[in-house]
Amino acid sequence: MQLRGRVLSVASECVPLIKTGGLADVVGALPAALAAVGWEMRVLMPAYRALRVRLAGMTEVWFEADLFGGEGRVFAGEVAGISVLLLDAPHLYDREGGPYSGPGGDWPDNARRFAALSWVGARMAREGFGGWKPDVLHAHDWQAGFAPAYLAFGGAAGVASVLTIHNIAFQGWAPASALMDLRLPFQQFHPDVLEYYGGLSSLKAGLVTADRITTVSPSYAAELMRPEFGMGLQGVIAARAGVVSGILNGVDTGVWSPEAEPVPYSVTAMKGKAANRAEICAEFGLDVPGPLAILVSRLTDQKGIDLLAGTIPDFIAGGGGLIVLGSGDPALEGAVLGLQARHGGRVAVRIGYDEALSHRLFAGGDAVLVPSRFEPCGLTQMYGLRYGTVPVVSAVGGLADTVIHASPAALAAKVATGIVFHPVDGVALGQALRGLLALYADRATWAQVQKNAMRQAVGWEASAAAYAALYEGIAR
Repeated sequence: MQLRGRVLSVASECVPLIKTGGLADVVGALPAALAAVGWEMRVLMPAYRALRVRLAGMTEVWFEADLFGGEGRVFAGEVAGISVLLLDAPHLYDREGGPYSGPGGDWPDNARRFAALSWVGARMAREGFGGWKPDVLHAHDWQAGFAPAYLAFGGAAGVASVLTIHNIAFQGWAPASALMDLRLPFQQFHPDVLEYYGGLSSLKAGLVTADRITTVSPSYAAELMRPEFGMGLQGVIAARAGVVSGILNGVDTGVWSPEAEPVPYSVTAMKGKAANRAEICAEFGLDVPGPLAILVSRLTDQKGIDLLAGTIPDFIAGGGGLIVLGSGDPALEGAVLGLQARHGGRVAVRIGYDEALSHRLFAGGDAVLVPSRFEPCGLTQMYGLRYGTVPVVSAVGGLADTVIHASPAALAAKVATGIVFHPVDGVALGQALRGLLALYADRATWAQVQKNAMRQAVGWEASAAAYAALYEGIAR
C-alpha cells in the first residue's frame, strides 16, 4: 500500500495498553484500520505507572527539560502492531490509581497533566522527531483538547489538526488562574477562544482551534448543536458547523466474532447460538421461556439504568429474562440487585466487568438493552448486531445511526435489525420490551431480524475510508 500521509494521534488511553471506556478501543483500532488505506498513524499517550515497565524495550525520541514542573521523555516502540509513543513524566503520571483518579478521587492537577500531553503532542507534530513528521495531528477528547490550540498558537508549521469528541460530557475544565501555568496566551482569553464561563475548557480550546471537528456518529454531530446534548458547548459547535462531521466507530470483528466463541456459530449456521444460551442460563441459574436480554454497561443515569426498575417486572411477567453485567452508581447497582432479589430465576446481576463473560453474554443472549439518554456512538449495540443479539436501543446518537427499527415497513422489506424507541423514558422502554416479546414469539420473523443484524457491516473499513478522506482534505 502506497503511503498517503502520516498522523500523530494524541490520546489518554489506548487498547491494549490501558482502557477505561470506548475511547481506548477507538484509539487502538484506528492505526491498523488506517494502514489499510495508506495512512500511517502513531499514538502518543502518557506512560502511567503500569506502563513504565514497557519503556525498557523502547527508544527515546524526545526530551522536554521543563514539562510543567519536571522532565519529560517520549519513548517509541511497538505494542500489538501499534506504533506507540509513551510520554514518561513521573511527576505527572507515575501514580497509584487510574489515568484520571486515585484513591481520593480525581487528580487535582488533571488540567496540568493532560495539558502536558497536549503540549508535547503539538511540539512533536510541529517539529517532527527521528525523521518522522505528521501531516495531521489528531486529538481525542478533552485530554488532548489543548493540542490543536498549542499547535495553532505556536505556528502549525504545515500540520493540520482534527479534534474528535467521543463524549462531550467531559470538558476538561480549569480555573482562569491556570492560564499562565498551562502556557496559554493571555490575549486569547476571551469568549471567542479560550474563555469558558469564566474559566478554561481544554475541549472548547480544541473546538475553536482545530481545522476539523469530528464526532463518533452523524446523529451525535447534529445533536451536539442542541442545548439538551451540547452541555454548554452547543453554540461553539454550531458556530463551526461547516467543519463538523460524524464518522461512526467500528468494532474489531476479529475479537468480536461469534465464529471465535467457545460454541461457534454464524449467520448461516445459527445452531451454536442456542447452545450458548443454554450454557449462560445454566451458569446463572436462569429459566427463561421468552427472550433473554442482556445489559453490559456502566451503571449510570446516562445509560438509562434507572428506567429498568419500572419496566423489567412486566417484561419478566411476559416471559423474558435479564442478565446485567456492569458497575457504577451505587444506587443503580442496588436497584439492579433489587431486581435480582425480587425475580430470582429470571434476573441475574454481576457487579463489575469481565471481558470473557461479556463475550459469553453476547453469544448467549437473545437481545441487548441500550436505553441510553445520550450515546455518542456506542459499541454495545454493534456487538449485538455482530452476534445476532438483537439491539433494543433509544433513538439517540450512534444508536439511531446503526440500528434499523423493526417497523412494519422494515420487517416487510426484511431490513430490520432491532428495536428503536423514543423518547427515552419508562413508557417508551416498556413499549419496546413488549415489542421484543412479540417479535421473539414470531420465530420466523425473529430469525430474519437476527440474520439481518449479523449481515450488517460493523467493522472499521467504511470509517477508515472516511477518516482518510478527511485527512486528505486538510493535509497541507
